[in-house]
Formats: sequence, C-alpha cells, structure tokens
Amino acid sequence: MLQPQSLPMIIGIGNEYRSDDAVGLIVARRLRECLADTVKVLEQSGDGAALMETWRGVETVIIIDAMLSGVMPGTIHRFDASSQPIPKSSFRCSTHAFSVAEAIDLSRALGNLPRRLVVYGIEGKNFDAGVGLSVEVEKASGEAISRALAEARAELTGLQVDITDLWICDEERL
Repeated sequence: MLQPQSLPMIIGIGNEYRSDDAVGLIVARRLRECLADTVKVLEQSGDGAALMETWRGVETVIIIDAMLSGVMPGTIHRFDASSQPIPKSSFRCSTHAFSVAEAIDLSRALGNLPRRLVVYGIEGKNFDAGVGLSVEVEKASGEAISRALAEARAELTGLQVDITDLWICDEERL
C-alpha cells in the first residue's frame, strides 16, 4: 500500500489552445511561482485515467478547471469532492471521454480518492479554438489563485482558513 504524500498537490487542468479552457493551466503556472517548493503544482489535460494516477497516494488535492454550467462567465464554483460528487455535466469541456468528474467518481468507488479533494470550477465563456482568456475568466483567475493559496496555506499550517480571505503571490512564501 502506498504511503500518503504529505505535501498538498494542485492540478491545473485545461487546453491552452481552446480559449477559456486554459484557465486551469494559467492558474497553476501562477501558483507554481507563488508556492515554490511548498506544494506540488502540476498541469494536465484532464484525462481521467492520468488524473487518477497522479493523485494516487496524495492526501490533499486541489484541482482548478474550466466548466460550463450556464451561469455568468467568471463565476467560481467550489466543490468538496471528497464528500460529494461534482456535477458531471458541467465539466464536459475536456476533449477526453473520461473527464475529471468521472475520475473522481471512479476513484471514490475504488477507495482511492484523496482524503481531501477540492475542485475549483471557473465558469467559461469561450471554448473555441484560440489562445487567451475572455475578460470575465481572466478576472476570475486572480480570485481562483487567491482561493487556492488560502486552501494550500490552511493545509500546510493545519489552521482553519476562511477561503474568502485573499492572499496574493507577493506575500511571504508559505
């Protein structure tokens, strides 16, 4: 049996050539700059099987991904996927048949879900071929960075942190 990894893991998901679908990757890149060696930050395409292998044995995982649920673009959704399923229909932006939501469900069924799994879904506007985020999603990416930093800080320090508190990358590293 694998021993759990103690450092939190952040996974940014997306396709940088499908406009707003790149938001998870962009957030992950910025978080990597902010967090240095205190948290493992990865970028992935969203392939469900690859995600399951990536988070195997990790205690805490934070995922950032674009989603499409029909609400206002730029809206940030937070799901505690360790305690309840996430909406499958909203995370269908992936080009893979086996999505983030399905990977979470299968990991749960197999008993391989991380102890703590938080998913930030950022409501996208444009998923057409192209590079660059819409104005709404670009603005939301900054807030998503702050929220993920707060979650990572809480995990590293063991303190309760209000995720509405916003930390910026220029602050002292964790």
